[in-house]
Amino acid sequence: MQTLTIIIADDHPLFRGALVQTLQAMAEDVTIIECGEFSAALKAADEHPDADLMLLDLAMPGVSGFSGLMTLRAQFSALPIVIVSATDDSSTVRRSIELGASGFIPKSSGLDDIRMAVKTVLDGGIFSPGSDTSQPEDDPMLIEILDRLKTLTPQQNRVLTMLAEGLLNKQIAYELGVSEATIKAHVSAILLKLNVDSRTQAVIKLGKINMAMVA
Repeated sequence: MQTLTIIIADDHPLFRGALVQTLQAMAEDVTIIECGEFSAALKAADEHPDADLMLLDLAMPGVSGFSGLMTLRAQFSALPIVIVSATDDSSTVRRSIELGASGFIPKSSGLDDIRMAVKTVLDGGIFSPGSDTSQPEDDPMLIEILDRLKTLTPQQNRVLTMLAEGLLNKQIAYELGVSEATIKAHVSAILLKLNVDSRTQAVIKLGKINMAMVA
Protein backbone atom coordinates (compact mmCIF):
# COMPACT_ATOMS: atom_id res chain seq x y z
CA MET A 1 0.00 0.00 0.00
CA GLN A 2 1.41 3.38 -1.03
CA THR A 3 1.82 5.78 1.87
CA LEU A 4 2.70 9.47 1.82
CA THR A 5 3.55 12.03 4.47
CA ILE A 6 3.12 15.63 3.32
CA ILE A 7 3.57 18.87 5.26
CA ILE A 8 1.43 21.83 4.19
CA ALA A 9 2.76 25.19 5.41
CA ASP A 10 0.27 27.93 4.55
CA ASP A 11 -1.55 30.46 6.73
CA HIS A 12 -4.84 30.33 4.81
CA PRO A 13 -7.08 27.57 6.25
CA LEU A 14 -9.35 27.42 3.21
CA PHE A 15 -6.44 26.94 0.83
CA ARG A 16 -4.89 24.33 3.14
CA GLY A 17 -8.22 22.52 3.18
CA ALA A 18 -8.37 22.48 -0.61
CA LEU A 19 -4.83 21.09 -0.77
CA VAL A 20 -5.68 18.40 1.78
CA GLN A 21 -8.63 17.20 -0.28
CA THR A 22 -6.53 17.20 -3.44
CA LEU A 23 -3.62 15.30 -1.92
CA GLN A 24 -5.69 12.70 -0.09
CA ALA A 25 -6.78 11.28 -3.43
CA MET A 26 -3.18 10.65 -4.52
CA ALA A 27 -2.40 7.60 -2.37
CA GLU A 28 -4.13 4.93 -0.32
CA ASP A 29 -2.64 6.22 2.93
CA VAL A 30 -1.81 9.93 3.17
CA THR A 31 -0.70 11.63 6.37
CA ILE A 32 -0.93 15.41 6.16
CA ILE A 33 0.54 17.80 8.70
CA GLU A 34 -0.93 21.30 8.50
CA CYS A 35 1.06 24.36 9.63
CA GLY A 36 -0.24 27.91 9.77
CA GLU A 37 3.03 29.65 10.60
CA PHE A 38 6.69 29.14 9.78
CA SER A 39 7.78 28.02 13.26
CA ALA A 40 5.25 25.20 13.03
CA ALA A 41 6.65 24.21 9.63
CA LEU A 42 10.15 23.98 11.10
CA LYS A 43 8.85 21.86 13.96
CA ALA A 44 6.92 19.57 11.60
CA ALA A 45 9.97 19.02 9.39
CA ASP A 46 12.04 18.20 12.47
CA GLU A 47 9.44 15.81 13.91
CA HIS A 48 8.81 14.06 10.57
CA PRO A 49 12.28 13.43 9.09
CA ASP A 50 10.83 10.88 6.65
CA ALA A 51 8.25 13.28 5.19
CA ASP A 52 7.92 12.89 1.43
CA LEU A 53 7.20 16.52 0.62
CA MET A 54 6.52 20.00 1.99
CA LEU A 55 4.26 22.53 0.32
CA LEU A 56 5.43 25.98 1.45
CA ASP A 57 3.83 29.38 1.02
CA LEU A 58 6.38 32.16 0.53
CA ALA A 59 4.30 34.63 2.53
CA MET A 60 3.22 33.44 5.96
CA PRO A 61 3.64 34.51 9.61
CA GLY A 62 7.21 34.22 10.86
CA VAL A 63 8.97 34.44 7.52
CA SER A 64 9.65 36.94 4.77
CA GLY A 65 10.03 36.15 1.09
CA PHE A 66 12.57 33.47 0.28
CA SER A 67 14.03 33.34 3.80
CA GLY A 68 11.84 30.42 4.83
CA LEU A 69 12.81 28.39 1.79
CA MET A 70 16.50 29.05 2.40
CA THR A 71 16.25 28.08 6.05
CA LEU A 72 14.39 24.85 5.36
CA ARG A 73 16.60 23.96 2.42
CA ALA A 74 19.73 24.36 4.55
CA GLN A 75 18.34 22.56 7.60
CA PHE A 76 16.43 19.73 5.90
CA SER A 77 18.36 19.10 2.71
CA ALA A 78 16.66 15.77 1.96
CA LEU A 79 13.10 17.15 2.15
CA PRO A 80 11.64 18.12 -1.23
CA ILE A 81 9.97 21.53 -0.98
CA VAL A 82 7.39 22.84 -3.42
CA ILE A 83 6.49 26.51 -3.25
CA VAL A 84 2.81 27.45 -3.39
CA SER A 85 2.29 31.16 -3.95
CA ALA A 86 -0.08 33.74 -5.34
CA THR A 87 2.97 35.53 -6.73
CA ASP A 88 3.84 33.47 -9.78
CA ASP A 89 5.80 35.75 -12.11
CA SER A 90 8.75 34.12 -13.87
CA SER A 91 11.34 35.84 -11.64
CA THR A 92 9.77 34.49 -8.44
CA VAL A 93 9.46 31.00 -9.91
CA ARG A 94 13.04 31.04 -11.18
CA ARG A 95 14.49 32.30 -7.90
CA SER A 96 12.55 29.68 -5.96
CA ILE A 97 14.06 26.91 -8.06
CA GLU A 98 17.54 28.45 -7.89
CA LEU A 99 17.29 28.58 -4.09
CA GLY A 100 16.51 24.89 -3.88
CA ALA A 101 12.77 24.40 -4.35
CA SER A 102 11.79 21.22 -6.16
CA GLY A 103 8.77 22.85 -7.72
CA PHE A 104 6.45 25.84 -7.86
CA ILE A 105 2.64 25.75 -7.83
CA PRO A 106 0.72 29.00 -8.43
CA LYS A 107 -2.27 29.29 -6.09
CA SER A 108 -4.42 29.83 -9.16
CA SER A 109 -3.65 26.28 -10.39
CA GLY A 110 -6.40 23.77 -10.97
CA LEU A 111 -6.60 20.49 -9.06
CA ASP A 112 -5.16 18.46 -11.94
CA ASP A 113 -2.17 20.80 -12.20
CA ILE A 114 -1.54 20.54 -8.45
CA ARG A 115 -1.63 16.74 -8.59
CA MET A 116 0.69 16.72 -11.61
CA ALA A 117 3.15 19.02 -9.84
CA VAL A 118 3.19 16.91 -6.68
CA LYS A 119 3.55 13.66 -8.66
CA THR A 120 6.42 15.13 -10.69
CA VAL A 121 8.33 16.07 -7.53
CA LEU A 122 7.55 12.79 -5.73
CA ASP A 123 8.96 11.01 -8.79
CA GLY A 124 12.19 12.97 -8.40
CA GLY A 125 11.59 15.69 -10.96
CA ILE A 126 11.41 19.49 -10.86
CA PHE A 127 8.09 21.15 -11.63
CA SER A 128 7.57 24.72 -12.77
CA PRO A 129 4.41 26.30 -14.22
CA GLY A 130 3.98 27.39 -17.81
CA SER A 131 6.03 30.59 -17.46
CA ASP A 132 9.51 30.41 -18.94
CA THR A 133 12.02 29.68 -16.20
CA SER A 134 14.65 28.02 -18.37
CA GLN A 135 16.76 31.15 -18.55
CA PRO A 136 19.03 31.61 -15.52
CA GLU A 137 19.10 34.83 -13.52
CA ASP A 138 20.92 37.36 -15.72
CA ASP A 139 21.45 40.20 -13.24
CA PRO A 140 25.08 39.88 -12.00
CA MET A 141 24.22 41.62 -8.72
CA LEU A 142 21.35 39.25 -7.99
CA ILE A 143 23.46 36.23 -8.95
CA GLU A 144 26.09 37.31 -6.42
CA ILE A 145 23.50 37.89 -3.69
CA LEU A 146 21.87 34.50 -4.34
CA ASP A 147 25.24 32.75 -4.19
CA ARG A 148 26.14 34.49 -0.93
CA LEU A 149 22.76 33.78 0.67
CA LYS A 150 23.19 30.09 -0.09
CA THR A 151 26.30 30.02 2.14
CA LEU A 152 24.33 30.98 5.28
CA THR A 153 23.65 28.28 7.86
CA PRO A 154 20.04 27.58 8.93
CA GLN A 155 20.52 29.60 12.12
CA GLN A 156 22.10 32.47 10.21
CA ASN A 157 19.14 32.46 7.82
CA ARG A 158 16.77 32.73 10.78
CA VAL A 159 18.81 35.55 12.31
CA LEU A 160 18.86 37.44 9.00
CA THR A 161 15.08 37.04 8.69
CA MET A 162 14.62 38.46 12.17
CA LEU A 163 16.97 41.34 11.39
CA ALA A 164 14.76 42.10 8.40
CA GLU A 165 11.77 42.20 10.77
CA GLY A 166 13.55 44.90 12.78
CA LEU A 167 14.34 42.81 15.87
CA LEU A 168 17.29 43.72 18.10
CA ASN A 169 20.00 41.23 19.06
CA LYS A 170 18.46 40.85 22.53
CA GLN A 171 15.04 40.06 21.05
CA ILE A 172 16.47 37.56 18.56
CA ALA A 173 18.42 35.86 21.36
CA TYR A 174 15.22 35.49 23.37
CA GLU A 175 13.25 34.09 20.43
CA LEU A 176 15.95 31.54 19.57
CA GLY A 177 16.79 30.64 23.16
CA VAL A 178 20.48 31.52 22.92
CA SER A 179 22.74 34.19 24.38
CA GLU A 180 23.07 37.67 22.96
CA ALA A 181 26.76 36.97 22.40
CA THR A 182 25.79 34.05 20.14
CA ILE A 183 23.56 36.33 18.09
CA LYS A 184 26.35 38.89 17.77
CA ALA A 185 28.59 36.13 16.45
CA HIS A 186 25.93 35.10 13.93
CA VAL A 187 25.47 38.72 12.80
CA SER A 188 29.22 39.09 12.30
CA ALA A 189 29.30 35.90 10.23
CA ILE A 190 26.33 37.08 8.15
CA LEU A 191 28.00 40.41 7.39
CA LEU A 192 31.17 38.60 6.35
CA LYS A 193 29.38 36.12 4.10
CA LEU A 194 27.26 38.83 2.46
CA ASN A 195 30.27 41.15 2.12
CA VAL A 196 28.58 44.08 3.87
CA ASP A 197 29.56 46.35 6.74
CA SER A 198 26.28 46.70 8.66
CA ARG A 199 23.10 44.84 9.48
CA THR A 200 21.16 47.46 7.52
CA GLN A 201 23.13 46.61 4.38
CA ALA A 202 22.50 42.90 4.99
CA VAL A 203 18.75 43.50 5.19
CA ILE A 204 18.88 45.59 2.00
CA LYS A 205 20.60 42.71 0.17
CA LEU A 206 17.93 40.28 1.30
CA GLY A 207 15.29 42.78 0.20
CA LYS A 208 16.72 42.90 -3.33
CA ILE A 209 15.89 39.20 -3.70
CA ASN A 210 12.41 39.61 -2.23
CA MET A 211 11.45 42.89 -3.89
CA ALA A 212 9.85 41.25 -6.93
CA MET A 213 7.38 39.47 -4.71
CA VAL A 214 3.97 40.73 -3.68
CA ALA A 215 2.97 39.37 -0.25
